[in-house]
Amino acid sequence: MGGGSNRVETFPEFQDLESPPQISAHGVQPLEIHKVAFQKKQSTFRALKQELGEIFFPDDPLHQFKNKSFSRKLLLALQYIFPIIQWGSEYNLQLLKSDAISGLTIASLAIPQGISYAKLANLPPITGLYSSFVPPLVYSVLGSSKDLAVGPVSIASLVMGSMLRDQVNPDLEPLLYLQLAFTATFFAGVFQASLGFLRLGFIVDYLSKATLVGFMGGAAIIVSLQQLKGLFDIVHFTTKMDFVSVIVSVFKNRTEWAWQSVVFGLCFLAFLLITRHIGMKRPKYFWVSAAAPLTSVILSTIILFALKSHAHGIDIIGRLEKGVNPPSADMLYFQGSYLGLVVKTGIVTGILSLTEGIAVGRTFASLKNYQVDGNKEMMAIGLMNMAGSCTSCYVTTGSFSRSAVNYNAGSKTAASNIVMASVVLITMLFLMPLFYYTPNVILSVIILTAVVGLIDFGAAVRLWKVDKLDFMACLGAFFGVLFISVEIGLIVALGISMLKILIHVTRPNIVILGNIPGTQNYRSLGQYKEAIRIPSFIILGIESPLYFTNSMYLQERVMRWVREEEERTSDMNESEINYIVLDVSAVTAVDTSGIEALLELKKTLNSRSLQLVLANPVAGVAEKLRLSEAWEKLESECIYMCVGEAIAAFSSMSKNSEPDMRK
Repeated sequence: MGGGSNRVETFPEFQDLESPPQISAHGVQPLEIHKVAFQKKQSTFRALKQELGEIFFPDDPLHQFKNKSFSRKLLLALQYIFPIIQWGSEYNLQLLKSDAISGLTIASLAIPQGISYAKLANLPPITGLYSSFVPPLVYSVLGSSKDLAVGPVSIASLVMGSMLRDQVNPDLEPLLYLQLAFTATFFAGVFQASLGFLRLGFIVDYLSKATLVGFMGGAAIIVSLQQLKGLFDIVHFTTKMDFVSVIVSVFKNRTEWAWQSVVFGLCFLAFLLITRHIGMKRPKYFWVSAAAPLTSVILSTIILFALKSHAHGIDIIGRLEKGVNPPSADMLYFQGSYLGLVVKTGIVTGILSLTEGIAVGRTFASLKNYQVDGNKEMMAIGLMNMAGSCTSCYVTTGSFSRSAVNYNAGSKTAASNIVMASVVLITMLFLMPLFYYTPNVILSVIILTAVVGLIDFGAAVRLWKVDKLDFMACLGAFFGVLFISVEIGLIVALGISMLKILIHVTRPNIVILGNIPGTQNYRSLGQYKEAIRIPSFIILGIESPLYFTNSMYLQERVMRWVREEEERTSDMNESEINYIVLDVSAVTAVDTSGIEALLELKKTLNSRSLQLVLANPVAGVAEKLRLSEAWEKLESECIYMCVGEAIAAFSSMSKNSEPDMRK
């Protein structure tokens, strides 16, 4: 059979599960009619326990403790909470060699990115290095991903910076701004850890892939536009984040443009983009793109140091404090007029960083064929941010760019994060004076290069080809970020995701089915050209649970099918419609409103001398129909195990009634 064919072929050696008994030379053997069975009765407590288990524990995390001794259970519990105990007990020199190479490589990327992203969040550059030291150490103890490289990320930095700056100017009130940033990080951690502890990780899934593509693309453009301030060395730059305000500010202050900064920045931008291209096209040369940002920092610093007083028009970072993270627990802000702001900022940045971190972790876990527990990762990232907020760090998560470098460098365990943190520690203790002449424009260029990968044109094109509604959701999030604000863009993204869910729930797909000749398979007439209608029957497939949200739509849509089919049979002089068969095999659940809708539909059809027939109700639906006494009201002889048996039964009844009518 060709790959493009949509025919369903049968094989004589195997009888299809839905097929009738074998065909003999004398004709078709009568189809045996089976009674629809009910599931085994369960106590209310047991049923509730099973249902809640499916909602909150679909992965059954406690299965590993079954039939184990107490000491073994204790060890497994400690390994579950602290994965470092598991991989640490098996650690050896070969693993250390691989992790050391990976850790040194990602450190070369983490140091310049940390400084750059801190400026993006309107925080002192040293905060970015603080955030690349403590959080990776905490994650290496609690995290389950072998490849996730932890540190500041561009989108969360941008969102935190924009949300806090709306109410507090970091230039006029730097201490207050720093307090709010640390407190927002604390609340982000509390929110993330709570989701994991309460097994509510599915909430994050409400940000669909389509809306994330649009949101990340729009945010990447906003981040890029913000870097024009550093590239052009503009002093009076807008504090707004939308596209129009930034562009207007750039050209309004064109008298402040410094050509030296532009030329210097464009040269290094070209260098970084070329090395990035090499790393993408030839993965074995990943180290070229990984080392490029630090190389740019070193080269630009040497050039500015050599020029010194001659380097007009190029601003430098200046003095950075030496030393490890100072404690900041006493700076956390838990009362006052800005409490609502930090809670809101923490939740928004928490959602974004959590979504990115888990997505990155799962991506690389699938490449190495191991599992990452989403809820456990939420707790690890949340506790990491809570600890970070008390040690002068702002919100961190798994970075895609650093994790990709970590993966390509051959990391074996989370120890690569420990190596990276150690390199950052050495930098903070001994190397900070070397960054004095580092130009600000280089930090802007590094951010520009990093966010380019967040704009995924290919994904947008695929969305257009596959699902136009997903594409519209992507555009809504994209333009919301680009022309209004990052926060509004996120709200739009969430709103569109929820709207799409509501559309699918309130407007379930209902298709008309036909028989595949030679079988008892009933498939969509729109999908299978060879499927044929059965005279006197309308067979409809309902492809969604029946809830209060779609119960009225079900009645209306079924009656519309009835009207259209009656008009068609009348125009084509075919047999009149007598039976409406609903294939409810895809109806996985039903509530009281859905049951009432079925009863109302039966009354409506009976008033038009039409018989409602149900086929293949799943166990949960059959049980609810029985408990609500709808089973008797719908008439148990009108409920069948499959569509084929329903057709056979009523076709037989019709044939038997014809002789009686002639008598």
